[in-house]
Amino acid sequence: MALHKHAYQGTFIHSTSLTELDTFEATIYVDENGRIAHVSRADDRKETPEGWRDASETRLSGNKFFFPGFIDTHIHASQYPNAGVFGKSTLLDWLNTYTFPLESSFSDLSVASKVYNRVVARTLSQGTTTACYYATTHVPATNFLADICLKRGQRAFVGRVCMDRMSPEYYRDESTESTIADTRKCIEHVKSIDPTYDLISPVITPRFAPSCHTATLAALGALQRETNLAVQTHISENKAEIALVAELFPEAASYTHVYDTAGLLTPNTILAHAVHLSHAERQLIKSRDAKISHCPASNTAITSGRAKVRELLDEGLTIGLGTDVSGGHTSSMLAEAREALFVSRHVAMTDGDKAKLAVEEVLYLATRGGARVVGLESKIGGFEVGMDWDVQVVGMGETVGESEIDDAEGLLEIFGKETWEEKVAKWVYTGDDRNTLAVWVRGRLVHKRKGFEV
Repeated sequence: MALHKHAYQGTFIHSTSLTELDTFEATIYVDENGRIAHVSRADDRKETPEGWRDASETRLSGNKFFFPGFIDTHIHASQYPNAGVFGKSTLLDWLNTYTFPLESSFSDLSVASKVYNRVVARTLSQGTTTACYYATTHVPATNFLADICLKRGQRAFVGRVCMDRMSPEYYRDESTESTIADTRKCIEHVKSIDPTYDLISPVITPRFAPSCHTATLAALGALQRETNLAVQTHISENKAEIALVAELFPEAASYTHVYDTAGLLTPNTILAHAVHLSHAERQLIKSRDAKISHCPASNTAITSGRAKVRELLDEGLTIGLGTDVSGGHTSSMLAEAREALFVSRHVAMTDGDKAKLAVEEVLYLATRGGARVVGLESKIGGFEVGMDWDVQVVGMGETVGESEIDDAEGLLEIFGKETWEEKVAKWVYTGDDRNTLAVWVRGRLVHKRKGFEV
């Protein structure tokens, strides 16, 4: 679909650092390629740039603002039907009880179509403009997920799950050779639909170390060196998992060293969870410039532990947020930011107030931090000239008056005396998808709530 020049006017809010949000009135001009061409702040009093007088316009007023799209750095698209279903299980029995039976059903493309269309539509409706998806072992279904993301306009990293042990025989790769061959098929498919990876990128996806033989991990490391693609996997999520890694890889100094030895610990690597890392492991991750996806909802739901994010940040590690559906109960990144706040407060109950994260910090992790994790910090996450227009409009409803509750406006309520800082805090703590009025990816409108005019 061809894009046209468009001017967006209103209140803009984005992170300028881990601890600072910038709130400003402006007109931002987006070109035919979906990139920001000019930023004219209201206090600059600049005239309309030459060549933009005939551009179409979107103007916000009242309790609405533009905010960068969320970046979900860890989500299992195939597990979406199980969101909220985990019983009293912990990681390893949860996989066998809930996850593997569901994922194996994606050999049927009708199952894949139903689930993948819904999860992409749902995450877009929640303001997620970029997602790092785990699919399943199935090549046709994984390729179908890539097709759906491209069709619906979501920026995505799509990975075929690689595993040749520690899963039922009916759901695993046959060998190291088949793991690599099938992964190559998925890489080639993405090349065929998006040759320059403008929107869709393949990602090398060993499920986690225990699910791959040593030779398979090494072969995937060699594939990464050949292709320079991103890698996504899990690390140090659960204490029983860590003990299993020590049993399966007795020669390795740590869980992190397993990936490093295989050549999978790179600047393009996204490590989900990282709850129980030792100091030596954290230093190794930092030295390799690998990245971390913090998944607080999942870590809580399946009782994996409390990641000490302040400690990781203070040590200079790069962190984003991940919903980790369906270990996590929700695909909403706004809810995940809220979970990150609460988990940090639980850490603070034993480690002191310094452990607490602020609203500004979790919003950074959900946008700029996630952009750094996926290697796109120069393209997404903020409102600078040259960045792609991956943006959501947040609406907080009309200021509360004497009328009855309007269920369509959600739980977020503005009483009229709040500062923008307080409005944003209310959004993070009480908002939901009903406050996401419109979403764009690379300038393309990919979601709009009924009644909102763009």
